Amino acid sequence: MLAGELLCLDLPQTDKRLLAIVETDGCAADGISVATGCWVGRRTLRVEDYGKVAATFVDTRTGRALRIAPRAEARQRARAFAPEARNGWEAMLLGYQRMPAADLLAVQAVQLTTPVAHLLSRPSVRTACEVCGEEIMNEREVRRDGATLCRACAGESYYLLTVENAALSFESPRRVGCAAVK
Repeated sequence: MLAGELLCLDLPQTDKRLLAIVETDGCAADGISVATGCWVGRRTLRVEDYGKVAATFVDTRTGRALRIAPRAEARQRARAFAPEARNGWEAMLLGYQRMPAADLLAVQAVQLTTPVAHLLSRPSVRTACEVCGEEIMNEREVRRDGATLCRACAGESYYLLTVENAALSFESPRRVGCAAVK
């Protein structure tokens, strides 16, 4: 909500003007989605998992970007705003609701290292990887030595194919290897 206030945008948004880049894949990402109206499926929320409860909010029309994160001392200060709390969790729950935003959050003006236009891309653009043949959407292909590659074939994969692939097919049982797990 603070991002909307500082960027002069009404939240939750009903258009796609705000882009949120969250730095965790945890519950904070869900809260940011609900508060802002930014969603992965609408291509207005990106997850860059740094394991931090922080997010950068970008006005896609102006390019202005603000990174907002909890202040390091906010957790300890929460108790002062919720003296009736029975435990630390309740102190944070109530204290965060009552703390002034300036006490709870740190705001930094930032410049994105990737242009907003590249992050948003053109959703109707599709091509195929010249190595694996899979479709690549939204201008996420990599050009290397004149070839069009998906990120995985370009060496940016989060997975490695295993020898088990030879045994996997639609004709084989869906629960391959399940008996060994039990």
